[in-house]
Amino acid sequence: MNASSAPSRPLTHRETLWIVFGVLIPVLMASLDQAMLTAALPSIGRELGEAQNLFWIVAAYLLTMTAATPLYGKFADIKGRPITLSVAIVMFMTGAIAAALAPNMMTLILARAIQGIGSGGLISMSMTVLGDVATPKERARYYTYFSLVYTSSGANGPALGGFFAEYLNWRFVFWVTVPLGILALICVATLLRKLPRHERPRKMDLPGAFLIVAASSTFMFVLTAGGKTWAWASWQIATLLGVSAMFWCMFFWRLTHAPEPLIPLGMLRNQIVRTSTIANASGWGAIIAMNVYLPLYLQVIHGMSPAQSGLYLMVVMVTINSAALVGAQVAARVEHYKRFPLITLAISILALLYMAWRVEAMSPLEFEIVLAIMGVGFGPLAPVTTVATQNAVKLNEMGTATSVMSFTRSLFGSILVAALGAIVLHTVSGAGLAGALGADRAAAVEAFRWLFIVTAGAVTIAFVSFWMMEEKPLLSSNEGRM
Repeated sequence: MNASSAPSRPLTHRETLWIVFGVLIPVLMASLDQAMLTAALPSIGRELGEAQNLFWIVAAYLLTMTAATPLYGKFADIKGRPITLSVAIVMFMTGAIAAALAPNMMTLILARAIQGIGSGGLISMSMTVLGDVATPKERARYYTYFSLVYTSSGANGPALGGFFAEYLNWRFVFWVTVPLGILALICVATLLRKLPRHERPRKMDLPGAFLIVAASSTFMFVLTAGGKTWAWASWQIATLLGVSAMFWCMFFWRLTHAPEPLIPLGMLRNQIVRTSTIANASGWGAIIAMNVYLPLYLQVIHGMSPAQSGLYLMVVMVTINSAALVGAQVAARVEHYKRFPLITLAISILALLYMAWRVEAMSPLEFEIVLAIMGVGFGPLAPVTTVATQNAVKLNEMGTATSVMSFTRSLFGSILVAALGAIVLHTVSGAGLAGALGADRAAAVEAFRWLFIVTAGAVTIAFVSFWMMEEKPLLSSNEGRM
C-alpha cells in the first residue's frame, strides 16, 4: 500500500458536504446542458439551416461522450479524481464556447463532439467522488443533493432552453456553461483537497483504450449515419460495421491478455455489476431518447412553441428526480431494496404503453399526468443500481466501475436515439421541425407511437435485468474494501 492509498482520518459530515458541493457544479453543467438543448433544436435548425442534420448535434455529443467515459474511470483510479474531473470540465467548456460561436451547422456539430468528450467525465467522476466519501449505506443521505440538482436543472432546463430559443438566441444555451465551468474548477481545486485517496500506481492500458474508443465510435457512427448519410444497405455502412466488429474483437482479446486491462475481468464476471449496469443503461437510455424527441413530439403533433414544449417537459424531470430521492432513502432503510424500484418500473412501463395507445388523442393535461407517472416509475432505478454497483467493487476500482456503467448507459442511449431518429426524423421532415404538422400527419403520429412502444421495451429490459440482480446487503463501512 502506498501513501496515496493509506488510511486517512475519516471525514466529518461537514467536510463531506463541502466535497459533495464541489462536485455538484459539474453535475449541474452536464444535466442543464442536455435539458436546455432539446427545446432549442428546432430554433437551431431554422437559423443555421440544414434541419436534416439536427440529429448530428445530439449524435456527435453522445458518440464522443460514450467513447471517452471508460477512459476517465481508469485514469481516475490511477491519477486521482480531482485532476480527472478538471480535465473533463475544461474539455466541456471548450466545446461549449466553440458551439456558442459556431457560424454553421458543421462547426456546431464538431463543437458538440468536443463537448461530449468532456461530458464523459462530469457525472461519472462526480458519482465516483460520492462513492469515495460515503459508505453504500450512508450514500442516500448525500444522494439527496444530487437529486436536488438533477431536479432543478431538469425542471428548469427545457423551459430555459425554450426561452432562450424563442426570445433571445439559442447560443445562450452554451454560454451558460462558461461561468458554471469556472466555478466548477475553483471548487475542484479548493474543496476536493481533503478527498480520500484510493488510487494506486497502475499502468494505463493505452492499446485497450484506443481499441474501445475506435470500436465504440465506429459503431456509433454507423448508427447515426445509417439511413441518413448512407443507405443501410450501402457498402460504406457494411464496411464500417466490419471495421467496428474487428475493433470490438480486438478489444475483448486485449481484455483477456493485457496485464492490467482497461476493464478488470473480475468486474465483468461480477453478477451484480453486470445486471445493474444493464438495468441502468436500458432505463436511462429510454429517458435520454425521450428527452431528445418529446419536444419534437409536442411541437409537431400538438403545435406547441419551443418555450411551451420546454414548460411541459418540466414535470418529467421533477418526478424522475423526486422519485430518485425517495428510492435512495428507501434503499438506505430497508433490507430488500429491490422491491420498491421493481414496482415503480412496472408502473413506468404501463404509462409508456398508455402514451403509445393515446399518442394523438391525449389532451395536454392528460399528457402531463401520464408523463409524471412515467417519471415516478423510473426514478428509483438510477440511484439503487449505482449504489449496488459501487457496493460490489473495491474502492480502488470505483472509478472504473462507475465509468463502465456510464459508458454502457451512453452507448445504449445512443443506440436508442439513433433507432428512434430513423423512425421519427425521416417521417417528420424539415417542415415539421419548422413548426408545421408535416405533410403526412398520420405517418408522424404512427412514428411517435413507435417511439413510445420502443421506449417501453427498453424499460422492460431494465425491469428484467434489475429483477435478476443479486440483492447484496449494503455495506455500512469501507473497511477492507481496498
